[in-house]
Amino acid sequence: MGKLDGRVALVTGSGRGIGAEIALQLAAEGAAVVVNDLDEGPAKETVAAVEARGGRAVVCAGSVTEDGFADRFVGTAVDAFGGLDIIVNNAGYTWDSVVQKMTDEQWDAILDVHLKAPFRILRAAQPVISGLVKDAKQAGRPVHCRKVVNISSIAGLGGNAGQANYAAAKAGVTGLTKALAKEWGRYNVTVNTVAFGLIKTRLTEPVDGDATIDVQGQEIKVGVNPDLLAAMERMVPLGRAGTPAEAAGAVVLFCLPESDYVSAQTVVCGGGFMI
Repeated sequence: MGKLDGRVALVTGSGRGIGAEIALQLAAEGAAVVVNDLDEGPAKETVAAVEARGGRAVVCAGSVTEDGFADRFVGTAVDAFGGLDIIVNNAGYTWDSVVQKMTDEQWDAILDVHLKAPFRILRAAQPVISGLVKDAKQAGRPVHCRKVVNISSIAGLGGNAGQANYAAAKAGVTGLTKALAKEWGRYNVTVNTVAFGLIKTRLTEPVDGDATIDVQGQEIKVGVNPDLLAAMERMVPLGRAGTPAEAAGAVVLFCLPESDYVSAQTVVCGGGFMI
């Protein structure tokens, strides 16, 4: 018996990296997972990995910033698994520039994916969650604790040069978390934030050249200069970057019953690094 048996989870950006690990760890505890990625292929790979371990998962591919995505995402959970219990807003990327060179397109894109998309998903989820709570009360059943975990970054807590857009978006996530914790407490929903430090993903791989990823037709530079990466790791008290599995573990902590009375909090998963 897993600690999340019978629960249904939404995880954005779960085709790769940290998101995939979150999906796998939630499924290992018994949750049925709706896996999302910009591309269907990676999402299907995560679903296959969940199913290979005896879990349940389905794909809901597409950009979290698309109009109508939030309703489709929430609807997939209800249609496939009959409920909604856990929401993890994980999808995102960085598009860096110093402020005088940052375009409106860069600003809007990063605010949309990191702040507007989670807002839309939570807005779409509210009628479903309130309806499920009402049904449970009318039937005389206890209302179990549901969970929201929003993903932030140490950049959202202390800022980072060249990331005015990302830092602003991630700081906004903290405000969104605290507001929703107060609004949704009456539904027995906890809302928390995990702020990641240096985690090994494709966005932070050591790169000497110009590595990029494609985000809806836009080539976004990724990777970190190896010397800079080594210097960053030396600043972490544990002496290394975290793994995607370790980052996912911090998220799953907020999804387990042990955290049922913890809400409106931001926990830094950064190996002891402090801003």
